[in-house]
Amino acid sequence: MDRKKALKQMFKETPVEAVVYQIKNLVNNKMFIGSTRNVKTLNGVKFQLETGTHSNKKLQEEWKHYGQDTFTVEVLETLKKNDDPYYNEKEALADLEIKWLNQLQPYEERGYNKQKP
Repeated sequence: MDRKKALKQMFKETPVEAVVYQIKNLVNNKMFIGSTRNVKTLNGVKFQLETGTHSNKKLQEEWKHYGQDTFTVEVLETLKKNDDPYYNEKEALADLEIKWLNQLQPYEERGYNKQKP
């Protein structure tokens, strides 16, 4: 019971941060790049993969085939806070994700992302 209480407290203390993350298959080095406005939702992404409900079908197939221990989930970059009243966090996060997609090119044989035209 103490572990559950400690986990709850840790969750409450984790700050809400927008991040770009990577899910990497350690067997074939394929990767998925995604973003979230709340780093706490990464547990939800893992839960989707574990329950077979993730929207990326190829990633989902390989998660099921290779098993969860074959994948790592890591934060690539945290969006810096900005107090400008005209700052659009959603757009800034999308730009940050594009930066990482351009840098890592996780498409076709290199990853699970679909390249946008």
